[in-house]
Amino acid sequence: MGQCPGCGEWNTLNEEVRPSASPGARGGRAAPSAGRAVKPVTLSEVEAPRIPRLKTGIGELDRVLGGGLVPGSLVLLGGSPGIGKSTLTSMALGNLAGAGHRTLYVSGEESPAQIKLRAERLPGAALQVPVVAETDLETVLATLDAERPEVCVIDSVQTLHAAELTGAAGSVGQVREVADRITRLAKARNIAVLLVGHVTKEGALAGPRVLEHLVDCVLQFEGERERTYRTLRALKNRFGSTNEAGVFEMADGGLVEVVDASARFVGEATRAPGSVVLAAMEGSRPLLVEVQALVSPSELVPPRRIANGIDRNRLALVLAVLGRHAGVGTGSADVFVNVAGGVRVDEPGADLAVALAVASAQRGVVAGDGERPVACFGELGLSGELRSVGHPDRRHAEAVKFGLTPVIDPSAKTLRAAIRSVLPRAEARPKAA
Repeated sequence: MGQCPGCGEWNTLNEEVRPSASPGARGGRAAPSAGRAVKPVTLSEVEAPRIPRLKTGIGELDRVLGGGLVPGSLVLLGGSPGIGKSTLTSMALGNLAGAGHRTLYVSGEESPAQIKLRAERLPGAALQVPVVAETDLETVLATLDAERPEVCVIDSVQTLHAAELTGAAGSVGQVREVADRITRLAKARNIAVLLVGHVTKEGALAGPRVLEHLVDCVLQFEGERERTYRTLRALKNRFGSTNEAGVFEMADGGLVEVVDASARFVGEATRAPGSVVLAAMEGSRPLLVEVQALVSPSELVPPRRIANGIDRNRLALVLAVLGRHAGVGTGSADVFVNVAGGVRVDEPGADLAVALAVASAQRGVVAGDGERPVACFGELGLSGELRSVGHPDRRHAEAVKFGLTPVIDPSAKTLRAAIRSVLPRAEARPKAA
């Protein structure tokens, strides 16, 4: 054929060789090309280079991260609105900028003027951090590629929008695409990225679950806005432990590290019925926190069970064991349990502290000698026995450090024996009406 049937021109057709189809291909289509085989390498032959970490200058944050930020890593920081996520990231960038590192703050929620107002009350070189207020993903990626910062904060990932997708910013498709493209650029340019994420009403990270799988580290910033204390925990960490936790206190000049949180909590502990001190473990370090309980007669059926700082289901289990195996009944009373300071305790070692606090409140008797709080820890079994928990030596040492002796631990064997040792007058005193 010498003439093109489309344009009508002559001698414009070029000859091309059609690829031959394999015998097993369907419909005469060419089979896909075979992949290139690679030679496996044993793990003993793999060389793992030691990558220097970037210190943020915030000891509590660096410890939770595993020693600092790893270049090319992605860290997802989640928390309730107003908890202090922007303050924490701004302080970290300010310290890094003061140490001579290239930084960048990308905000999709605030204007540069608003960011400056917050930076003015923060210590360090927070005012030296370059800022960009942008929500378009292409613009943000182009800026990162041009500026090549060592550390970048994106506040927040739910505000960025990819133009090629039809969904609104923050939708599942948008968050997935934004996180994926930021991840590829960060790995290629060796940029440590801190992604600030929103949370749902229940406190879980908003967005698709793939967001947590894409990043290298997931941090949860917890606490109550009305309280001064904040707790930072690692839910996932490819470069460190997930057992560490950092404690901060919100002050006028930003977040302040609480290096010795036990001293704060023990000093504020009350000497009243329903108060004991729990020797808990926050990662690899012990922490003394006050557990308070209030038992009040109720006219409601069923009575209320309110827990703040511990799991409500765990409280129900402790109350059931108290009534069945220790003779401390609360079936017709409202029970309120609170971990003072806005701290949340999720370990089973808090069972004994909750039980002793409720027993003390129900009998109206101060636990111990009344001069100093009673320290305790231990897991509670369904048959009333006390079970051992991890790191008992560290818990004991922390309690002894503040003069809280003796420490009630699983060596008491049963819950009934532990209550008798702490509330000696409770056995002879009748139950409250």
